[in-house]
Amino acid sequence: MKRILLPILLLMGLLGPFTSTSGGPLRDRIDERRDSRHAATPANEASELETDDRSTTNVPLPAGARVERDLSYGTDPQQRLDVYLPAQTKGAPILFMVHGGAWMLGDKGASNFVSNKVAHWGPKGYILVSTNYRMSKHPNPLDQADDIARALAFVQAKAPSWGGDPSKVVLLGHSAGAHLVSLLAADPRIVKKQDGTPGLGTIVLDSAAFDVVEIMQGKHHRMYDRAFWTEASPYHRLTTAPAPMLAVCSTKRGDACPQASAFSSKAAKLGGRVVVLPVDMKHGEINKELGLLSDYTNTAESFMRSLGLP
Repeated sequence: MKRILLPILLLMGLLGPFTSTSGGPLRDRIDERRDSRHAATPANEASELETDDRSTTNVPLPAGARVERDLSYGTDPQQRLDVYLPAQTKGAPILFMVHGGAWMLGDKGASNFVSNKVAHWGPKGYILVSTNYRMSKHPNPLDQADDIARALAFVQAKAPSWGGDPSKVVLLGHSAGAHLVSLLAADPRIVKKQDGTPGLGTIVLDSAAFDVVEIMQGKHHRMYDRAFWTEASPYHRLTTAPAPMLAVCSTKRGDACPQASAFSSKAAKLGGRVVVLPVDMKHGEINKELGLLSDYTNTAESFMRSLGLP
């Protein structure tokens, strides 16, 4: 199988942009300083895109909730996930989350990734799952997609014992994690190969790697050179209508929304529904601010309700 350099996910552009309420010059300067520190090592070449908090924390839990940490879904030490359980569960929907980090960094317990989502959807009766996957300096996104599919199958098998409904799973990924959940949405065979069932829908948070081939044929970030094979391009794996998707994209980036829109157009021709949501936020803000009270979070919840979820 010939190895080729690849790009990152695309999103769609149908709704009007929202404006971040927690950004501003001070936050921008803080992000820039953090990015410059990370740029000192090769593994952090993607710092300008991957602005998640890479440290793990004890995520605050809603009243009565509990967490089961580091559950193993495979034999590799990185194949672990955390499960956040609300106070009472019976037939609970599941939000299955995949962190970003340029396919080389990040962690399931990063506070910027998990905290606001647990605080918002936990009291609404959702079970939240945050999973890790195998990472290295030269990652293979196909193996990582298989990891996500295996973790999903594990969650679906365990869901009844947690009070969850395995048929009510929504996948959510940010950045590199958005690319991986988009791969699963574009090609459900990846999930079925691991004895899992595709989710009801997928929320993609600011991926610019839908059409990896297009990315690698043009000027691109060096991090892509480490990660991609053509087989890891969601756009090219898309041959049938995917389950509904919401693709959130930053208008502050030049590649994310065009990539999402192209993917959305192809899905529409196949009879699928991929809604593009352009937002006036930075890459990291799109992740961190989901779950705060805002029109942005309300739009994500409207999408989830369109899948029949509360």
